[in-house]
Amino acid sequence: MLIKRAPRVAGVSGKSLLPAPPEWTERALCAQVDPELWFVEKGESNRPAKSICQQCEVVPECLEYALENDERYGVWGGTTERERRKLRKERSNTRE
Repeated sequence: MLIKRAPRVAGVSGKSLLPAPPEWTERALCAQVDPELWFVEKGESNRPAKSICQQCEVVPECLEYALENDERYGVWGGTTERERRKLRKERSNTRE
């Protein structure tokens, strides 16, 4: 999932209010398609997004970012919201 850069704000020393996106986002295939593809409505298919992820070189970084930042919406790292919830639960069970 592409992370967009924050707009510059005048009077803030030319710095963005948000941190720069991770470097891997520049290589992400999702940057080349319509963002709507990653955030489907209930009942719609997320297969097109997931098929793009299968070809992307930054899937591991994207998934880790989504898990670390508790991304709850959209397809990230080839996973849906439900799949990431399951991964988070599995990780927390392993740590106990």
